[in-house]
Amino acid sequence: MTENPEIDQLDKQILAKLIEDGKVPYTDIAKQLFVSSGTIHVRMKKMEQMGIVLGSSLTVDYHKLGYDVTAFLGIYLDKSSLYDEVAEHLKKIPEVVEANYTTGLYSIFARIVCKDTNHLRLVLHDKIQKIPGIQRTETFISLEQSISRPVNFMDADESA
Repeated sequence: MTENPEIDQLDKQILAKLIEDGKVPYTDIAKQLFVSSGTIHVRMKKMEQMGIVLGSSLTVDYHKLGYDVTAFLGIYLDKSSLYDEVAEHLKKIPEVVEANYTTGLYSIFARIVCKDTNHLRLVLHDKIQKIPGIQRTETFISLEQSISRPVNFMDADESA
């Protein structure tokens, strides 16, 4: 995998269209960009092989499924060398939807989604805080998510 892969403007346009709507057919993208649908397929395959495109995902409104609490968790480790081991334990907890190795106060900053505050308490007490290597945690409950978007790299490239 290339550290800074070389992609051209067409590759970026294809990515921008798919980021905007991941369900849009390649044939529609091809028409919009005035190329063949085969070109879109080849370019996407190339970007998958380069590690730029890592798959696809589905955005779900957890609130509508009864998961009303999103919390961020700052995790202090006994030693930062325990990160890989602790991360493997966190991967096994379904409520942990994101975890990042960070600088600053916490070794790990995670996002967890729970049905209610009682569910959150159980996840923290019965699952997360029992992981060997976790010294302590600090929890921040999200009251509202104002921004959730991918990076608009087309505009970011122009302003750089």
